[in-house]
Amino acid sequence: MKVGVPKEVKNHEYRVAITPLGVNELVAAGHQVVIEKTAGLGSQVTDQEYVAAGAEILPDADAVWGSADLILKVKEPVAEEYHRMREGQVLFTYLHLAADKPLTDELLARKVTAIAYETVQLDNGTLPLLYPMSEVAGCLAPQVGAHSLLKAQGGRGVLLGGVGGVANAKVVIIGAGVSGQNAANIALGMGADVTLLDTDLEKLRMSFWRYNNKVHGLASSKLAIEQHVTEADMVIGAVLIPGAAAPKLISNELVSRMKPGSVLVDIAVDQGGCFEDTRPTTHADPTFQVHDSVFYCVANMPGAVPTTSTYALTNATLPYAVALANKGWRRALGDDPCLAKGLNTHDGRLTNAPVGDATGIETVSLEQVLS
Repeated sequence: MKVGVPKEVKNHEYRVAITPLGVNELVAAGHQVVIEKTAGLGSQVTDQEYVAAGAEILPDADAVWGSADLILKVKEPVAEEYHRMREGQVLFTYLHLAADKPLTDELLARKVTAIAYETVQLDNGTLPLLYPMSEVAGCLAPQVGAHSLLKAQGGRGVLLGGVGGVANAKVVIIGAGVSGQNAANIALGMGADVTLLDTDLEKLRMSFWRYNNKVHGLASSKLAIEQHVTEADMVIGAVLIPGAAAPKLISNELVSRMKPGSVLVDIAVDQGGCFEDTRPTTHADPTFQVHDSVFYCVANMPGAVPTTSTYALTNATLPYAVALANKGWRRALGDDPCLAKGLNTHDGRLTNAPVGDATGIETVSLEQVLS
């Protein structure tokens, strides 16, 4: 199979979908790998390293998309890439279609077989291809939030850790999953007073032991969110429903009652965000103001640390990419029910029910497609 890796084009997106190690694995299995010129430079991977591993470097994105059977990407295709997608091509990347009906429509119209990293799901509910980027985004959230709290950035002018005789900043994290737990770990390390809210008591019990009861783990409810958000200097939204649009947990009205200069970081922005006023921003222009608060809603947060993110992501995606190349998408999905859950579109049909609910598009079952 010919596997293609184009350069990412989203604003300040420096990750790349494969490492030289991944190229070596695919080539050793008998496949051809073509990579767009300079695709890896943002992650400190040179064309020469790819060539040494067995890849062929092509001059532009049209050449990569036009020749490859399987396209590996990091972020979802954007409008300038739509025309390159073609019928029968297999696309393996993050898609987040519940918050992106235009892309969903394009994938269906062009009859692309699209497999989403974020909906591949293990039997225990774990999302193995979302996990590493959730870790990165969670670790980044307190850092970018702390920067946004600086007075020069429009924030309250509060130091997370405080100093002797001065209270530490109060950080409230909604969602105790992978990103929320990592956000709590970094915020606690920075000296903040951290509260973690979730409806899953088992996750809160885990955080109790993990943080030696230094993080306040509280059962989430509308009233609990309201009480703690109005007292917070920073709020991190880390709520995820696999494949579906994120629930809106913080209203515009609630933001109007927050402390002036408070910061809200929405990790769930790719799935539509869990704040009412969330809208996707970029690394070039990451924040905007709502009432007297600062919103940070960058849709590709891990792209800020691409060297770490690229290797963390490809460590997770490579076994699945090799399976797709070795077996073809239909047999690979048939052999692995966990990978099969990643299928979102095929031959003009939508196969992910939560995406269908969010976009109003009729879906068909995985069984119908795979049979």
